[in-house]
Amino acid sequence: CHEMRDNVFVEYRKTVHYSNKTGVRASCPDCHVPKEWSHKVVRKIQASNELYHKALGSIDTPEKFNAKRIELSKSVWRAMKTTDSRECRNCHKFDYMDLSLQEPRASGLHQTALNQGKTCIDCHQGIAHKLPPKAADAYQDMLAHIDQVGPVQKLIDFLQGADVEKAKAAR
Repeated sequence: CHEMRDNVFVEYRKTVHYSNKTGVRASCPDCHVPKEWSHKVVRKIQASNELYHKALGSIDTPEKFNAKRIELSKSVWRAMKTTDSRECRNCHKFDYMDLSLQEPRASGLHQTALNQGKTCIDCHQGIAHKLPPKAADAYQDMLAHIDQVGPVQKLIDFLQGADVEKAKAAR
């Protein structure tokens, strides 16, 4: 929660995940910390890198944070894509949606996404945070290079139960 308080937390407070008609709030850990123990441990190990960067002061000002924002976003998008938006699915599942109760546009888009094997992050980047400049291009770049990662990321993907092949096929 370190640097995020002064950066993306301010944005998050303006979203439907923070304030909505039902009064249900998704907090930061709901989206950024896996529920399952094994995935949570892997995420905590990854967080040690974030602590290292906190000590270095890599993103301790809004200017530094914004300079790295696209890189940080791509990292989160990649994790969400390769895990089939696992943390979103703690609350949102196609199986639980009654498409007939949705607005026609939303219903049609959800049906198309379901038919095409899409996952939440394919359409809902920016749902809880402001999109960085050129986000659409950055997301496509992330998809194009989803399988071009080093051995550490491959191990993390494996430990998280990531399905990179499924993510590549869905792009």
